[in-house]
Amino acid sequence: MNITIENILLIGSILLFLSILAGKTSYRFGVPTLIFFLIVGMLAGSEGIGGIYFDDPKLAQFIGIVAFNFILFSGGIETDWKAIKPVLKKGMMLSTLGVLITATSVGVFVYYISDFSFTESMLIGSIVSSTDAAAVFSILRSKSIALKNNLRPLLELESGSNDPMANVLTIVFTGLVVSENASYWGILPFLLAQLLIGAGAGLVFGKLGKEIINRIKLDFDGLYPVLVIALMVFTFSATDFIGGNGFLAVYISAVYLGNKEFIHKKTIIKAFDGFTWLMQIVLFLTLGLLVNPSGMLPIIGIGLLISAFLILVARPLSVFISLSTFKINTRNKIFVSWVGLRGAVPIVFATYPLVAGIDKASLIFNIVFFISLTSVLIQGTTLSYVAKLLHVSLPENLKPITLTDLELNERVKSIQAVIVIPKDSLAIGKSVVELDFPLTAIISIIERTGFFITPNGSTVIQHEDKLTVLAEDSTCLFRVYQSVDAELPKELQRYEV
Repeated sequence: MNITIENILLIGSILLFLSILAGKTSYRFGVPTLIFFLIVGMLAGSEGIGGIYFDDPKLAQFIGIVAFNFILFSGGIETDWKAIKPVLKKGMMLSTLGVLITATSVGVFVYYISDFSFTESMLIGSIVSSTDAAAVFSILRSKSIALKNNLRPLLELESGSNDPMANVLTIVFTGLVVSENASYWGILPFLLAQLLIGAGAGLVFGKLGKEIINRIKLDFDGLYPVLVIALMVFTFSATDFIGGNGFLAVYISAVYLGNKEFIHKKTIIKAFDGFTWLMQIVLFLTLGLLVNPSGMLPIIGIGLLISAFLILVARPLSVFISLSTFKINTRNKIFVSWVGLRGAVPIVFATYPLVAGIDKASLIFNIVFFISLTSVLIQGTTLSYVAKLLHVSLPENLKPITLTDLELNERVKSIQAVIVIPKDSLAIGKSVVELDFPLTAIISIIERTGFFITPNGSTVIQHEDKLTVLAEDSTCLFRVYQSVDAELPKELQRYEV
């Protein structure tokens, strides 16, 4: 059946509904949700019961790039800088050196066991060299796996930041396969430019995005998530235009934003969580439609060999070498090695050879698809078991309690104060989000000329406003008075330097 304008909405809604139902029941069988999205797509394809014919790698690649933007941005904006700071160096080593070692070792292995040329083999190694952010975020968060020794932030940092390196290597080796006369000497300068420009642009666009969100005055609150989508897409495309890696820029800008205060922050984060799930479903459905199950049969043998080598040799080798200079025990390294899930990222990268028209592109795509499928099935389903086996997971009675997210409160407050804004206060004319307000305090209500206002980030402070403030402790309350430029009461004056 061909996809037409008349039936695309009907087919799309049915596939989405079936994917959600499949995802809802998947963990009862210990299978990651994302696998079911792929299976639904394959069943709906030309060789499945749906009979939908889809053979457009360019469209699949475009959907993949858009989806990655949402997945990386959502993962980045929910990343706590305090949590990743202690593991930043380790994560960066895994995201750069680790990816390079994985790509090289897999490439050499493929070269010696197959008829692929060395450059084609390195292309396959590059495509499967990074872990999949969607798979790692999804499995760790959905299964609520509590890990010791900062392992969870390390894994999430690695999975969110290692795609750019694999993306650059894939682009480079795709170009080398297409143009046999191309030189290997241009790889390093291109790689450095992509990563350095991408990182710098991500930080700049993150800071710029925060100012735009806080200073722009939109009439409808629902437009703020739309504004952030525009900023996200601009960050990716502008960075790519100036020669940097857009994926890295999007992730870094999101991490920066997520650790700053801006208007409607919680609403935007929740909206992106929904957007990301939609994008993951659409992406996996698309990739499922693109693959032909019959094409898997001839490559099962070589696919199993490469998959086994990747899981049991290449990934552990990259982890142990990358983390060799850090104090981390062997059990933790083994677990990090096991969480080297491949998912949608390699499959989308495998569309690059298809779009470039490489002779063996279909074969490469099928091999990569098989590797990703086996990786998520084998590693994803055994993650909890391996964590317990290696004693890197916390016992059930020591797991952190998951609290219900409340819009009004992020932390328990123990001190309440009413602060009157004096006429000469520097806070007058500023919005709440522009104040250097401590994160451990909130303005619960503002009394203004006899009326009571429930403030948000865009509420502008006026002369003689009475702010009812809830603060965590006296030190925090002292900082509140400083931020609104109000006279300190005697009991807080001892905190002045």
